[in-house]
Amino acid sequence: MEVTQSSTQKPMSMRWLYLASAFVGDIYGIFVRFIAFRLQAHIFSVMSVGFIFCMPFALGCIAVYVVELNQPRRIWAWLWLPWLSVVVALAAICVFAWEGSICIVMFLPIALIWSSLGGLLGGVAARYMRSRRRQRAAIMCVMALPFLVTPWENQVFQKWETRRVENVIDIQSPPDIVWRNIERVPAIHPDELPSSWAHTIGFPDPIEATLSYEGIGGVRHATFAKNLVFLETIDTWEPQQRLGFTIAADNIPPTTLDEHVAIGGPYFDVLRGEYRLERLSNNVTRLHLSSQHRLSTDFNWYAHFWTDGVMSDLQGRILYVIKQRCQSESHLAVSAK
Repeated sequence: MEVTQSSTQKPMSMRWLYLASAFVGDIYGIFVRFIAFRLQAHIFSVMSVGFIFCMPFALGCIAVYVVELNQPRRIWAWLWLPWLSVVVALAAICVFAWEGSICIVMFLPIALIWSSLGGLLGGVAARYMRSRRRQRAAIMCVMALPFLVTPWENQVFQKWETRRVENVIDIQSPPDIVWRNIERVPAIHPDELPSSWAHTIGFPDPIEATLSYEGIGGVRHATFAKNLVFLETIDTWEPQQRLGFTIAADNIPPTTLDEHVAIGGPYFDVLRGEYRLERLSNNVTRLHLSSQHRLSTDFNWYAHFWTDGVMSDLQGRILYVIKQRCQSESHLAVSAK
Protein backbone atom coordinates (compact mmCIF):
# COMPACT_ATOMS: atom_id res chain seq x y z
CA MET A 1 0.00 0.00 0.00
CA GLU A 2 2.83 2.39 0.84
CA VAL A 3 4.63 1.53 -2.40
CA THR A 4 1.54 2.33 -4.42
CA GLN A 5 1.10 5.68 -2.70
CA SER A 6 4.74 6.74 -3.15
CA SER A 7 4.63 5.70 -6.82
CA THR A 8 1.63 7.94 -7.39
CA GLN A 9 3.03 10.85 -5.39
CA LYS A 10 6.37 11.05 -7.23
CA PRO A 11 4.92 11.93 -10.67
CA MET A 12 2.67 14.50 -9.01
CA SER A 13 5.60 16.14 -7.25
CA MET A 14 7.61 16.24 -10.47
CA ARG A 15 4.62 17.62 -12.35
CA TRP A 16 4.35 20.51 -9.94
CA LEU A 17 8.10 21.00 -10.06
CA TYR A 18 7.98 21.25 -13.86
CA LEU A 19 5.14 23.73 -13.62
CA ALA A 20 7.09 25.82 -11.12
CA SER A 21 10.12 25.72 -13.40
CA ALA A 22 8.05 26.79 -16.43
CA PHE A 23 6.42 29.54 -14.38
CA VAL A 24 9.74 30.99 -13.16
CA GLY A 25 11.23 30.97 -16.65
CA ASP A 26 8.01 32.39 -18.09
CA ILE A 27 7.97 35.29 -15.63
CA TYR A 28 11.58 36.13 -16.50
CA GLY A 29 10.87 36.07 -20.24
CA ILE A 30 7.78 38.26 -19.90
CA PHE A 31 9.68 40.67 -17.65
CA VAL A 32 12.48 41.12 -20.20
CA ARG A 33 9.96 41.59 -23.02
CA PHE A 34 8.07 44.14 -20.90
CA ILE A 35 11.28 46.09 -20.30
CA ALA A 36 11.96 46.08 -24.05
CA PHE A 37 8.37 47.23 -24.65
CA ARG A 38 8.70 50.15 -22.23
CA LEU A 39 12.18 51.34 -23.16
CA GLN A 40 13.17 53.06 -26.38
CA ALA A 41 14.56 50.83 -29.11
CA HIS A 42 18.11 52.27 -28.94
CA ILE A 43 18.28 51.45 -25.22
CA PHE A 44 16.88 47.92 -25.31
CA SER A 45 15.43 46.46 -28.49
CA VAL A 46 13.63 43.20 -29.16
CA MET A 47 15.55 43.00 -32.45
CA SER A 48 18.87 42.53 -30.68
CA VAL A 49 21.30 39.78 -29.81
CA GLY A 50 20.61 40.56 -26.17
CA PHE A 51 16.94 39.67 -26.53
CA ILE A 52 16.87 37.09 -29.36
CA PHE A 53 19.72 34.98 -27.97
CA CYS A 54 20.57 35.97 -24.40
CA MET A 55 17.00 36.13 -23.11
CA PRO A 56 16.06 32.50 -24.00
CA PHE A 57 19.51 31.38 -22.83
CA ALA A 58 18.90 32.93 -19.41
CA LEU A 59 15.31 31.68 -19.34
CA GLY A 60 16.45 28.10 -19.93
CA CYS A 61 19.19 28.42 -17.33
CA ILE A 62 16.73 29.56 -14.66
CA ALA A 63 14.14 26.90 -15.51
CA VAL A 64 16.55 23.97 -15.21
CA TYR A 65 18.31 25.41 -12.16
CA VAL A 66 15.01 25.48 -10.24
CA VAL A 67 14.29 21.82 -11.02
CA GLU A 68 17.81 20.55 -10.49
CA LEU A 69 18.07 22.12 -7.04
CA ASN A 70 14.98 20.25 -5.88
CA GLN A 71 15.39 16.94 -7.67
CA PRO A 72 18.24 16.04 -10.03
CA ARG A 73 17.14 15.03 -13.51
CA ARG A 74 18.86 13.35 -16.42
CA ILE A 75 20.83 15.56 -18.76
CA TRP A 76 18.37 15.13 -21.64
CA ALA A 77 15.74 16.81 -19.42
CA TRP A 78 17.99 19.87 -19.23
CA LEU A 79 17.52 20.21 -22.99
CA TRP A 80 13.74 19.99 -23.32
CA LEU A 81 12.57 21.42 -19.99
CA PRO A 82 13.30 25.07 -21.00
CA TRP A 83 10.94 24.68 -23.96
CA LEU A 84 8.00 24.75 -21.56
CA SER A 85 8.99 28.22 -20.39
CA VAL A 86 9.59 29.44 -23.96
CA VAL A 87 6.20 28.26 -25.18
CA VAL A 88 4.33 29.67 -22.20
CA ALA A 89 6.17 33.01 -22.44
CA LEU A 90 5.38 33.31 -26.15
CA ALA A 91 1.74 32.46 -25.49
CA ALA A 92 1.61 35.24 -22.90
CA ILE A 93 3.25 37.69 -25.33
CA CYS A 94 0.53 36.81 -27.85
CA VAL A 95 -2.14 37.52 -25.25
CA PHE A 96 -0.59 40.92 -24.53
CA ALA A 97 -0.33 41.52 -28.32
CA TRP A 98 3.32 42.57 -27.98
CA GLU A 99 4.33 40.57 -31.05
CA GLY A 100 2.71 39.38 -34.26
CA SER A 101 2.61 35.80 -35.52
CA ILE A 102 5.44 36.40 -38.03
CA CYS A 103 7.90 37.51 -35.34
CA ILE A 104 6.93 34.68 -33.00
CA VAL A 105 7.42 32.02 -35.68
CA MET A 106 10.80 33.48 -36.64
CA PHE A 107 11.90 33.70 -33.01
CA LEU A 108 10.76 30.24 -31.91
CA PRO A 109 13.50 28.01 -33.47
CA ILE A 110 16.41 30.08 -32.15
CA ALA A 111 14.68 30.49 -28.79
CA LEU A 112 14.31 26.72 -28.36
CA ILE A 113 17.97 26.09 -29.25
CA TRP A 114 19.39 28.79 -26.98
CA SER A 115 17.08 27.94 -24.11
CA SER A 116 18.42 24.36 -24.25
CA LEU A 117 21.99 25.67 -24.11
CA GLY A 118 21.01 27.77 -21.12
CA GLY A 119 19.39 24.71 -19.58
CA LEU A 120 22.70 22.85 -19.78
CA LEU A 121 24.42 25.69 -17.93
CA GLY A 122 21.69 25.80 -15.28
CA GLY A 123 21.95 22.05 -14.73
CA VAL A 124 25.73 22.16 -14.42
CA ALA A 125 25.58 25.09 -11.99
CA ALA A 126 23.06 23.36 -9.74
CA ARG A 127 24.73 19.96 -9.79
CA TYR A 128 28.46 20.68 -9.85
CA MET A 129 28.98 24.06 -8.20
CA ARG A 130 29.33 23.25 -4.50
CA SER A 131 28.91 26.75 -3.15
CA ARG A 132 25.30 27.98 -3.11
CA ARG A 133 26.62 31.54 -3.15
CA ARG A 134 28.54 30.89 -6.38
CA GLN A 135 25.48 29.25 -7.89
CA ARG A 136 23.34 32.27 -7.20
CA ALA A 137 26.02 34.65 -8.47
CA ALA A 138 26.31 32.68 -11.72
CA ILE A 139 22.52 32.66 -12.23
CA MET A 140 22.27 36.38 -11.54
CA CYS A 141 25.00 37.10 -14.09
CA VAL A 142 23.17 35.03 -16.68
CA MET A 143 19.90 36.82 -15.93
CA ALA A 144 21.62 40.16 -16.49
CA LEU A 145 23.07 39.13 -19.90
CA PRO A 146 20.32 40.70 -22.08
CA PHE A 147 20.79 44.06 -20.37
CA LEU A 148 24.58 43.86 -20.49
CA VAL A 149 24.88 42.90 -24.16
CA THR A 150 22.28 45.14 -25.82
CA PRO A 151 23.83 48.60 -25.16
CA TRP A 152 27.05 47.87 -27.11
CA GLU A 153 26.10 45.14 -29.59
CA ASN A 154 25.17 47.50 -32.48
CA GLN A 155 28.78 48.64 -32.72
CA VAL A 156 29.94 45.04 -33.16
CA PHE A 157 27.18 43.08 -34.89
CA GLN A 158 24.94 45.39 -36.90
CA LYS A 159 25.29 45.10 -40.67
CA TRP A 160 23.60 46.71 -43.64
CA GLU A 161 23.26 43.93 -46.20
CA THR A 162 21.63 43.77 -49.64
CA ARG A 163 20.41 40.31 -50.59
CA ARG A 164 19.13 38.92 -53.88
CA VAL A 165 16.54 36.17 -54.32
CA GLU A 166 15.63 34.61 -57.66
CA ASN A 167 12.92 32.14 -58.70
CA VAL A 168 12.65 30.47 -62.11
CA ILE A 169 9.77 28.72 -63.86
CA ASP A 170 9.28 27.21 -67.34
CA ILE A 171 6.06 28.20 -69.10
CA GLN A 172 4.53 26.47 -72.10
CA SER A 173 3.87 29.78 -73.86
CA PRO A 174 5.74 32.09 -76.25
CA PRO A 175 7.47 35.23 -74.86
CA ASP A 176 4.81 37.65 -76.18
CA ILE A 177 2.08 36.01 -74.09
CA VAL A 178 4.33 35.87 -71.03
CA TRP A 179 5.23 39.54 -71.46
CA ARG A 180 1.57 40.60 -71.51
CA ASN A 181 1.02 38.77 -68.25
CA ILE A 182 3.91 40.39 -66.39
CA GLU A 183 3.77 44.04 -67.47
CA ARG A 184 0.35 44.15 -65.85
CA VAL A 185 -1.14 41.57 -63.50
CA PRO A 186 -4.95 41.68 -63.40
CA ALA A 187 -6.69 40.95 -60.11
CA ILE A 188 -5.71 37.57 -58.71
CA HIS A 189 -8.53 35.44 -57.38
CA PRO A 190 -7.65 33.64 -54.12
CA ASP A 191 -8.28 30.29 -55.84
CA GLU A 192 -5.42 31.01 -58.25
CA LEU A 193 -2.82 31.19 -55.49
CA PRO A 194 -1.08 28.02 -54.25
CA SER A 195 -0.73 27.32 -50.55
CA SER A 196 1.98 29.25 -48.78
CA TRP A 197 3.78 28.97 -45.46
CA ALA A 198 4.57 32.71 -45.56
CA HIS A 199 0.87 33.51 -45.90
CA THR A 200 0.12 31.11 -43.04
CA ILE A 201 2.35 33.08 -40.66
CA GLY A 202 0.82 36.40 -41.70
CA PHE A 203 2.36 37.74 -44.93
CA PRO A 204 -0.37 39.28 -47.17
CA ASP A 205 -1.38 37.73 -50.50
CA PRO A 206 -0.64 39.54 -53.80
CA ILE A 207 -3.75 40.97 -55.50
CA GLU A 208 -2.81 42.86 -58.67
CA ALA A 209 -0.29 45.12 -60.43
CA THR A 210 -1.36 48.02 -62.62
CA LEU A 211 0.82 50.05 -65.01
CA SER A 212 0.49 53.78 -65.69
CA TYR A 213 2.16 53.58 -69.12
CA GLU A 214 4.54 51.33 -71.02
CA GLY A 215 8.24 52.16 -70.99
CA ILE A 216 10.88 53.49 -68.64
CA GLY A 217 9.36 55.77 -66.01
CA GLY A 218 6.05 53.94 -65.99
CA VAL A 219 4.69 53.18 -62.53
CA ARG A 220 3.21 49.90 -61.41
CA HIS A 221 0.96 49.89 -58.35
CA ALA A 222 1.44 46.48 -56.78
CA THR A 223 -1.40 45.79 -54.36
CA PHE A 224 -1.45 43.15 -51.66
CA ALA A 225 -4.08 42.09 -49.14
CA LYS A 226 -4.57 44.17 -45.99
CA ASN A 227 -4.24 47.42 -48.01
CA LEU A 228 -0.52 46.96 -48.62
CA VAL A 229 0.60 48.90 -51.72
CA PHE A 230 4.00 49.35 -53.42
CA LEU A 231 5.09 51.81 -56.10
CA GLU A 232 7.23 50.06 -58.69
CA THR A 233 8.94 52.54 -61.02
CA ILE A 234 10.13 51.00 -64.31
CA ASP A 235 13.86 51.45 -64.95
CA THR A 236 14.39 48.59 -67.43
CA TRP A 237 12.00 48.06 -70.35
CA GLU A 238 13.01 45.52 -73.00
CA PRO A 239 9.78 44.02 -74.40
CA GLN A 240 9.70 40.22 -74.25
CA GLN A 241 13.14 40.22 -72.58
CA ARG A 242 13.47 42.25 -69.35
CA LEU A 243 11.23 44.29 -67.09
CA GLY A 244 12.91 45.88 -64.07
CA PHE A 245 11.70 48.35 -61.45
CA THR A 246 12.61 50.00 -58.18
CA ILE A 247 10.24 49.37 -55.27
CA ALA A 248 9.01 51.80 -52.64
CA ALA A 249 6.29 51.30 -50.06
CA ASP A 250 3.31 53.52 -50.86
CA ASN A 251 0.91 52.40 -48.15
CA ILE A 252 1.63 50.10 -45.20
CA PRO A 253 -1.07 50.23 -42.52
CA PRO A 254 0.42 49.71 -39.04
CA THR A 255 -1.73 46.62 -38.52
CA THR A 256 -0.59 44.88 -41.73
CA LEU A 257 2.81 43.66 -40.51
CA ASP A 258 4.56 43.54 -37.17
CA GLU A 259 6.74 46.62 -36.61
CA HIS A 260 9.89 44.50 -36.44
CA VAL A 261 9.37 43.06 -39.94
CA ALA A 262 7.66 46.07 -41.51
CA ILE A 263 8.76 46.73 -45.09
CA GLY A 264 10.65 50.01 -45.22
CA GLY A 265 11.35 49.83 -41.50
CA PRO A 266 14.74 49.89 -39.75
CA TYR A 267 15.37 46.16 -40.24
CA PHE A 268 13.96 45.21 -43.66
CA ASP A 269 13.05 46.77 -46.98
CA VAL A 270 12.36 45.60 -50.54
CA LEU A 271 14.45 47.58 -53.04
CA ARG A 272 14.08 46.25 -56.56
CA GLY A 273 12.44 43.59 -58.71
CA GLU A 274 13.06 42.25 -62.21
CA TYR A 275 11.48 39.83 -64.67
CA ARG A 276 13.73 38.25 -67.28
CA LEU A 277 12.41 36.14 -70.16
CA GLU A 278 14.47 33.41 -71.76
CA ARG A 279 13.15 31.77 -74.94
CA LEU A 280 13.76 28.02 -74.82
CA SER A 281 11.77 27.27 -77.96
CA ASN A 282 8.94 28.79 -79.99
CA ASN A 283 6.40 27.79 -77.36
CA VAL A 284 8.44 27.50 -74.17
CA THR A 285 9.67 30.47 -72.14
CA ARG A 286 11.78 30.37 -69.00
CA LEU A 287 10.74 33.21 -66.71
CA HIS A 288 13.09 34.54 -64.04
CA LEU A 289 11.79 36.72 -61.21
CA SER A 290 14.41 38.25 -58.92
CA SER A 291 14.32 40.80 -56.13
CA GLN A 292 16.75 42.70 -53.95
CA HIS A 293 16.02 43.47 -50.32
CA ARG A 294 17.84 45.26 -47.54
CA LEU A 295 18.49 43.51 -44.23
CA SER A 296 19.95 45.43 -41.30
CA THR A 297 19.85 43.56 -37.99
CA ASP A 298 22.43 42.53 -35.43
CA PHE A 299 21.95 38.92 -36.54
CA ASN A 300 21.68 38.96 -40.34
CA TRP A 301 23.25 35.49 -40.46
CA TYR A 302 20.03 34.14 -38.94
CA ALA A 303 17.45 36.66 -40.18
CA HIS A 304 18.35 36.16 -43.85
CA PHE A 305 17.04 32.59 -43.79
CA TRP A 306 13.60 34.04 -43.07
CA THR A 307 13.71 37.09 -45.36
CA ASP A 308 15.09 35.04 -48.26
CA GLY A 309 12.48 32.38 -47.60
CA VAL A 310 9.57 34.83 -47.49
CA MET A 311 10.67 36.56 -50.70
CA SER A 312 11.21 33.24 -52.49
CA ASP A 313 7.81 31.99 -51.33
CA LEU A 314 6.09 35.16 -52.56
CA GLN A 315 7.88 35.15 -55.92
CA GLY A 316 7.13 31.47 -56.41
CA ARG A 317 3.40 32.08 -55.92
CA ILE A 318 3.39 34.99 -58.39
CA LEU A 319 5.22 32.90 -60.99
CA TYR A 320 2.74 30.07 -60.49
CA VAL A 321 -0.19 32.41 -61.23
CA ILE A 322 1.56 33.81 -64.32
CA LYS A 323 2.32 30.31 -65.61
CA GLN A 324 -1.26 29.12 -65.23
CA ARG A 325 -2.63 32.23 -66.95
CA CYS A 326 -0.14 32.11 -69.81
CA GLN A 327 -0.66 28.43 -70.49
CA SER A 328 -4.42 28.84 -70.38
CA GLU A 329 -4.18 31.73 -72.84
CA SER A 330 -1.91 29.69 -75.14
CA HIS A 331 -4.29 26.74 -75.01
CA LEU A 332 -7.24 28.95 -75.96
CA ALA A 333 -5.25 30.47 -78.83
CA VAL A 334 -4.40 27.02 -80.20
CA SER A 335 -8.00 25.83 -79.82
CA ALA A 336 -9.31 28.88 -81.70
CA LYS A 337 -7.19 28.07 -84.77
